[in-house]
Amino acid sequence: MRLVLLGAPGAGKGTQAKKLIEKYRIPQISTGDILRKAVADGTPLGKEAKSYMDSGGLVPDSVVIGLVKERLAQDDCKTGYILDGFPRTTPQAEELDNVLSGMNSPLDVALSVDVDKDDLMKRLTGRRTCRGCQQMYNIHFSAPKKDGVCDKCGGELYQRDDDQEDTIRNRLDVYEKSTAPLIDYYESKGILKSVKGKGSIDDIFNQIVSILGA
Repeated sequence: MRLVLLGAPGAGKGTQAKKLIEKYRIPQISTGDILRKAVADGTPLGKEAKSYMDSGGLVPDSVVIGLVKERLAQDDCKTGYILDGFPRTTPQAEELDNVLSGMNSPLDVALSVDVDKDDLMKRLTGRRTCRGCQQMYNIHFSAPKKDGVCDKCGGELYQRDDDQEDTIRNRLDVYEKSTAPLIDYYESKGILKSVKGKGSIDDIFNQIVSILGA
């Protein structure tokens, strides 16, 4: 099964990806991981990517696509894979389709985890992290017994800078402008499947398995 995961920040894609990996025994492909490994290994594409990163620029789509192509050609991807965090834009999706067509292995499914914006805001802005043991809470859904105090170690709970409301709104706006159009793109290709990201983790996962089975 060759799958691409779609969904806004906070939709729970990462959690569901881990469960899908376990069930279907296929690797999760993260462009961030690929990029870091290529740079560390000093591959030709890794060196090219590093030159952009060192100068503070964005790594071009052509380089990222090249890295993805190399990764998908490895043996552990023969039975399938989960692409998470890529593609992020419609032009990237089009180029990815061209590459996969050349490899004679088109995507089977684009799975969208849909969550209302209000719920996303609560999930992300409500997160609190313990300074001591790093245990995470959510003041809306899984609050500590005592406000601002970790249940496990008694440490202070704090809100990370990237969980501040203004930052979250900006991240969601960026997603809506650049990544949400992928929903329309994959729907037009006839491979889009959607699941409501509401309920328990297991409930959502069972819905996904049912959808994929269909």
